[in-house]
Amino acid sequence: MRSFIKTELQDIKDFANKLLHWCSTFENVSFLNSNGNVSASYEHIDVEHSYDLMLGVDSVSSCKFNGNNAFGELKQYYTQTNDWLFGHFSYDLKNQIEKLTSNNFDGIQFPEMYFFQPRYLFLLKGNHLQVGYLKQYSTEVQMRELIKTISSQPATANHQPVTCSVNSRITKEKYISGVNSIKKHIRRGDIYEMNFCMEFFAEQAILDPVQTYLSLNEVSQTPFSAFYKIKDSYLLSSSPERFLKKSGNRLLSQPIKGTARRGENLFEDEQLKSRLHFDEKERNENVMIVDLVRNDLSRSAIQGSVKVEELYGVYTFRQVHQMISSVSAELKEGFHFIDAIKNAFPMGSMTGAPKVKAMELIEQYESTKRGLYSGAVGYITPSGDFDFNVVIRSILYNASDKYLSFMVGSAITSRANAEQEYDECLLKANAMLEVLGAHHLEPGNKYSKGDAQPV
Repeated sequence: MRSFIKTELQDIKDFANKLLHWCSTFENVSFLNSNGNVSASYEHIDVEHSYDLMLGVDSVSSCKFNGNNAFGELKQYYTQTNDWLFGHFSYDLKNQIEKLTSNNFDGIQFPEMYFFQPRYLFLLKGNHLQVGYLKQYSTEVQMRELIKTISSQPATANHQPVTCSVNSRITKEKYISGVNSIKKHIRRGDIYEMNFCMEFFAEQAILDPVQTYLSLNEVSQTPFSAFYKIKDSYLLSSSPERFLKKSGNRLLSQPIKGTARRGENLFEDEQLKSRLHFDEKERNENVMIVDLVRNDLSRSAIQGSVKVEELYGVYTFRQVHQMISSVSAELKEGFHFIDAIKNAFPMGSMTGAPKVKAMELIEQYESTKRGLYSGAVGYITPSGDFDFNVVIRSILYNASDKYLSFMVGSAITSRANAEQEYDECLLKANAMLEVLGAHHLEPGNKYSKGDAQPV
C-alpha cells in the first residue's frame, strides 16, 4: 500500500520542468502531461484527466512481456503488485490477438509490452502535488527532502544540439503507388478503409531527449503528451488522441479521423475548421472507425450500453484541427479490464476496417515495423482504472544505436486522392521536423527523397 504526502506548488511549470530533468536520469520513466488547460478546449466531451501531470519513475519491479500470453501475464503482474503501473502496448501485439505477423524493419526495438511499478509516484492537479512512496523503500522525511532537492535544482541544463539528417523510408512515388494499390483492394471489397503510414528516420542521430521533448511540447501542446523511457529507448510524444480510458465501470474511447491545417488568420482558421466539420470524405472516414470502435467495445460491455457520445467533433490544436468522436460503454460485471483493453487493441483509428484484413495489408504495404508507434502508453491504478493514449505525432529514439524514427499516416478510402493523402502526412510531420531542425514541409511542395537523401 502506497503512502502519500501532499504539498502545494507556487510555480507549476517551473517545478514540472525540474521534475522532468530530474527523472530523466532513471532507467524507467513515464511522464504523462495533459498540458493543463488543453482539455478545456473540448467543450462537449469528457477528456478530463484525473491529474494534469503524472509521473512514475524508477522501478521496484518491472516486467517485459514478449511471450505469446502477454495480456494474461499482465493480469498476473497487476494482481501481484496491487499498485500503480506505468507502461505501454506495442502495435505488434496484434500478432498475439490475431493470426498476423510483423517482419518489417525495426530500428527502435521497444518491447512488445512493458510495465513497471514505480518507486516514486508524482500526481499533480492544479497546484496540488501528491507524492506516493512505498515505506519499505523510503520514509516520509526522505520524500520531503526529495521534493526540496527537485525544487532547488536548476530548471535548465546544458543541452547538446540536435545532430541528425532526416530521411524518408519511401519516396513520394512509392507512397502514391501504395495508395493506388490499396484503393484497388477497396474496390475489390477486401477493406473499406486502411491507415497507411510512412517512416521518417535518422541514423547516427544525437539529441537531448529532454530538450527535444520540451521543444516538441512547446510546438504542439496536446492532452496526451508523454516523455517515456526504458533504459536507452525513448518516446517523445505529442499525441492528441486517447485510445481507451476506464473510470469505475465506464469505458471511453476517442478516435481521431480527420485533419486540417491551421489558418494564417482567424477568419481562414474558422473556414478551415468548418470545412473539416462538413467534409463528406472526412466524415465517412470518421464514422467507419466509430463503428469499428463500437464493435470493439461491445465485446466487453453490458448489452445496449455502447453509446456514441459525440460524432464529428472538431477540436483545435496548435498545429492542426482534428475531427474527434467519442464512444462510451459500461464494462460487464466480472469482466477483467485487461481483457477490455485486449478486445479494443490495436485501436481502429490506426488500422482500418475490417480490422484484421487492414492489418494484413498494412504489413504488406508499409516498409517499417510500427512497434510502439500506433501502440499506447499510459497507466493502471490499484483499483483497475486506466488511461492510455494513441502513440502518434511522436519521436522515437534509441540512444544506444543512435537511431531516430517517427511515422505519420492517413486513412485511405475509396475517395482518397493520393497526392492529398501524401500532403496530409507531411502536415502531420511538420512539428517533428521543426523540432529536429529539418526543413519545414508545406503540403504541395515537391521534393525528392530516397533512402539516403536528407530532407
